[in-house]
Amino acid sequence: MREARVPLLPVDEAKAAADEAGVPNYMAELAIFQVLLNHPSLARALNDLLATMLWHGTLDSRLRELVIMRIGWLTASDYEWTQHWRVAQGLGVSADDLLAVRDWQAHEAFGPAERAVLAATDDVVREGVVSAESWTACERALGADRAVLIELVSAIGAWRMIASILRSLQVPLEDDVASWPPDGRPPDHTIR
Repeated sequence: MREARVPLLPVDEAKAAADEAGVPNYMAELAIFQVLLNHPSLARALNDLLATMLWHGTLDSRLRELVIMRIGWLTASDYEWTQHWRVAQGLGVSADDLLAVRDWQAHEAFGPAERAVLAATDDVVREGVVSAESWTACERALGADRAVLIELVSAIGAWRMIASILRSLQVPLEDDVASWPPDGRPPDHTIR
């Protein structure tokens, strides 16, 4: 990967900026925040948005991680794929299911909920909006809980934005982190 377009803050400076901005100190160890903390108030806003969905969300965490992995794959965001490979596995999502987001339509183990949220993800990444068909499938699979449906669309939009930030700023992987786990295979095409 090329050098980041915005220099990464050294970890001690990033931690000081994180403390000042109200971002958890451990986030300053991640390359994305070593870049984002060059703009502390924006780093805090992004952290708050993502943390709300990661730690306090109403959307099933497995479904959220499948969405994030699909976005990482479609956009060729190595950083997003690599970071969330670890997050998703920590939440108990199987490697088979994570790899299946590469071609989710062919994965027979995915049921209506996975298929609905992944179709919605594809819609937003490709067209910028969830189609009527995908919306109906999400309502059917996830129920009528408005908060879950709003969070699904917000998660898709937020991590699509993060993929754009990562790629546009050329945020590198952290040292000693293997690219495109588990097999090192990146996508052969991307949606930009």
